[in-house]
Order: sequence, then C-alpha cells, then structure tokens
Amino acid sequence: MSDFPPEVPPPLYVPPPSETPPREVIALAWSAPPGWLLQGWRDLAAHPGISLFYGLSFWCMALILGAVFRSRPEYTMTIASGCLLVGPFLAMGLYEVSRRRELGLVPGFASSMTCWKTHLRSMGLLVGVLIVLELLWGRASLVVIAVFFNTGMPSSVGVVQAVFNPDNWEFVLAYTLVGGAFAALVFAITVVSIPMILDRDTDAITAAISSIEVVVTQPGVMLLWGALIVALVTGALLLPWALGLVLVGPLLGHATWHAYRGSVRWL
Repeated sequence: MSDFPPEVPPPLYVPPPSETPPREVIALAWSAPPGWLLQGWRDLAAHPGISLFYGLSFWCMALILGAVFRSRPEYTMTIASGCLLVGPFLAMGLYEVSRRRELGLVPGFASSMTCWKTHLRSMGLLVGVLIVLELLWGRASLVVIAVFFNTGMPSSVGVVQAVFNPDNWEFVLAYTLVGGAFAALVFAITVVSIPMILDRDTDAITAAISSIEVVVTQPGVMLLWGALIVALVTGALLLPWALGLVLVGPLLGHATWHAYRGSVRWL
C-alpha cells in the first residue's frame, strides 16, 4: 500500500463576478430611430457652437480623404485609418454634450474635448479593433478586385464609370457582399459601444458585446437606423464640397447617444 494520501481533485474554477452593472436591452419601436434624430437635433440646436465645431472637423476629414483619393489613391487606406483613429474620439465629444444635457448640466467645449481621457484604455482597445477590421476590409477589397474586376484597375477619375460597366457586374456583386459584411460588423460593434464606455466606463469587450446584442435582438429597427445613417451621410456627401457633413456629422453624433440610451437600460 502507498504511504501517500489519495489525491484530492482541485476545486472547480468559479470565475469572479463581473464588475459591469447588470443591464438589459430595451424592446424598440419602429418610431425609435426618427425619435433619436429629433432628440439629436434638439441637442445640436441647444449648443450649435460646440456641435458645428465637430461638424467642421468631420468635414475636414472628408475633404482630406477625398483629396488623397484623387491625387494619390494608394494612400487612401492609410488616411482612412487615421480618420478611423480620430473619429471615435471626436464623436465622444458630441456624446458628452448630450450626456450633460440629459443630466441637467451645462455642456462645455473643454469638457467635450477632454471627456475621453478617463476612458483611454477602453477606447484605445476598441479603436484598435476597428483599425484591424478596416485593414482586413482593405485587403479583402484588393482580393475581390484582383479576382472579379474584368476591365483593368479603375483610376480615381473613372472609378464610377468603371464600376458600373456591365462587364463588371460580378465584381459589383462580390464587392457589395464583402463590403456589406464588414460594414455590418463595424456597425454592430460600434452602434452603442462608445456611448456606453463614456456613460459607464465599461471595458471595450463588454461594450462591443452589448452593442452586438442590441443589433442581434433588434435587427429590424437597427437596420432602419443604419439605413437612415447611410442616407443622411450620402446626402451630405452629394452636396457641393460635401458641406452637408458640417450639419449631418454632429446630428448623427448626438442621435447616437440617444440610440444608446434608448436601447440599453441599466438595472
């Protein structure tokens, strides 16, 4: 017989409780997205100076991106990555204005510009994930172009004519499917995650999962919200010099805060 005592199995691992407060996804009506836009407009009208500063910032980003695409298209993805790095931090300033108005506080330009400082770790991780997705999107686009484009690589001047050439219908279909998949993933990750980080200082993973949960549980309403965003941004870009972004950018920023507040309830 062995002189050693019988081995005792280690206790089962029990993960520590989550530090994130419990929350639930709110059932949304089809009228919710227009209501978010209306609330966003009220925030913009209440503080036009702060809001239009951010609108001008988004407009300048669009002008730089367009100028690079026309002159040096090979650097477009690099500039787009830079915009993706700066954009969420600018948007957080708009969320801060809406948040303070909701609490009955007076929004200030300085507070909107520095609100991200206490959430830098979570924001940095989330933005990093978005940049990785953007780079994967770019690589997938190159693969689709190489495989399906039948009339040679389009120049930046004739890209619209080349894309809608009947000989390239397979490319248009493949690019739409691939681009749509990446766009849907980015939308699902970000639709309420950044306002949630600002509001509750949640970690990036929890915020992203919560955002995806909102989209998965409310697909119809979120699809309508996404369609409204696309329609407004497209309309803004079609105006001369894309000047519509000066107004549409802050409007959507404020409305996104209300989309978060209308979709998630903290218990």
